[in-house]
Amino acid sequence: MNNKGIDMSYRTRLLSFLRNEKRNEFVMRQKNLFLASYFTGVAKRFADFAGSDFAGKRVAFIPTASLPETVTFYVEADRKALVKLGFKVCELEISTASAGEIAQGLEAADYIFVTGGNTFFLLQELRRTGADAAIVRQIDNGKPYIGVSAGSMILAPTIEYAQLMDDAAAAPRLNGDFSALAVVDFCVVPHFTNVPFKKAAQKIVAEYAPRLDLRPISNHQAIMARGDRVEVVAAPQTKGTKK
Repeated sequence: MNNKGIDMSYRTRLLSFLRNEKRNEFVMRQKNLFLASYFTGVAKRFADFAGSDFAGKRVAFIPTASLPETVTFYVEADRKALVKLGFKVCELEISTASAGEIAQGLEAADYIFVTGGNTFFLLQELRRTGADAAIVRQIDNGKPYIGVSAGSMILAPTIEYAQLMDDAAAAPRLNGDFSALAVVDFCVVPHFTNVPFKKAAQKIVAEYAPRLDLRPISNHQAIMARGDRVEVVAAPQTKGTKK
C-alpha cells in the first residue's frame, strides 16, 4: 500500500494491536527509554542509562519535528552532543524518506533519537509514513530510544495536552486525533522550569493533571525507563546553572 494512501483507521487499529495485544510482560522488560527536554543538558547522565562505550554505535537521528520551527539550534546542539559521546549519527528525516529507507534506517541503528520541535507535526509524519508502528516495534524489541521534548511527548497515550505548548495547526492531517504511540502510560511535560516554555508547561500541569499522569521535567532532568522501572534523574549542576 502506498504510504500516502494509508487509511488512518487502519493505522489506529495497527497501533492499538502494537500497544495493547503485543505489550505483554516480556515486552515491558525490553523497554529502554531515555526521555529529556534538552539532550545536551543531560548528556552526562546518559552514561548512567546506557554505559560509556558508544564509539562507532549508530544512532538513527530523526529531526522531523523541527521542520516547521524557526528556532532549531537544539537540533545541532544535540547532534554535537551525540558525536562527542562517540556516536555515529545517521540522519533519518522521515517526512521525505521512503518506507524502505525508514525500515532500513531504524533496523540498522543501535539507538533511535527523536529531536524536539512541533509535536503535532511529528505525529502527523510518523502516521503518514508508517514510522509510528516501525518505531514502536523497535522499542518492543529492546532497541534504546532517546526522545527530546516532542520526541519524549510522542510516546504518551495522547498529545492533546501539547496544544498549550505547540501549534496543532502545523499538522492538519491529524484532524484532531491526538492519539500518540502509547509506549508509556504517562505524559512527559518538558521544559517545566525553563523559558520560553515555563508558563506553558505550568498551564499544562494546572489544566491536565486531574486527568493525565503528567511527568514534568526541566532541561536538566531526564526520565529513564527500563522495563516497568521509571525514574527521574538530574544532570550535575554547575555554578550558575538553573534547574
